[in-house]
Amino acid sequence: MNQPERVPTNLRLLRIVDTLASAGRPLSPSEINAEIGLPKASIHRLCQTLIEEGYVTRDTDPKKLSLSRRMRQTASQILDTDHVRIGRHQVLRGLAAELRETVNFVVPEEAGMRYLDRVEADWPLRVQLPIGSHVPFHCTASGKCFLANLAHRPLTRLLAALALEKRTDKTLTDAATLRATLKEIRASGYATDREEFIDGMMAVAVPVTGPQGQFLGALAAHGPASRLGPNRFDQIAIDLKRGASALAEQIL
Repeated sequence: MNQPERVPTNLRLLRIVDTLASAGRPLSPSEINAEIGLPKASIHRLCQTLIEEGYVTRDTDPKKLSLSRRMRQTASQILDTDHVRIGRHQVLRGLAAELRETVNFVVPEEAGMRYLDRVEADWPLRVQLPIGSHVPFHCTASGKCFLANLAHRPLTRLLAALALEKRTDKTLTDAATLRATLKEIRASGYATDREEFIDGMMAVAVPVTGPQGQFLGALAAHGPASRLGPNRFDQIAIDLKRGASALAEQIL
């Protein structure tokens, strides 16, 4: 980068945050600087400032840094500003009317995937999960969509920490089987829940991604298994992927 010292400090801090967010994995200050190009003393000083202010935290490997809970909460609040929320909700409304199923926008948090927005189906028979609800990573379409978009090392750490609780007879509770499923999700571009979270409910989810492929959230549709079955999965995924592209334009 030309004349790096002339870049204002606030912009350099944002570039560090952007580099960490785009990488999707913990980075050392040297790895961050490979993208930014600042003097060594500057990058270490700026990273320390972000740590002290609570926006960046040290990883389990103390030489590496990752975005903190505070930074993730800030990002979630940005996703929920008025103009973003209005545009996002219109996309969900259009999809819900087209699919005639409940459509959700879901984001990852420490407690699981959180429903940030939703539009209910107009059927009398529907599964209700209110906005703000948290659902597990391992047995929901949106949660598996998030897991499938993680890089190898953070995925390994998260799977080691997750309690793969059995929710139904169809819940995947074996880490190796779940890993194989995540590989299939990466190949197909969409995740499913085949009555793994709630008996009688199925779901399809696709990732909503940023320009560098960073995971922003999942766009999902769910409904009773009697109506939303595997014979609809491929077409619903096509429709959701179209909606995810429109949603990314609203968010970014």
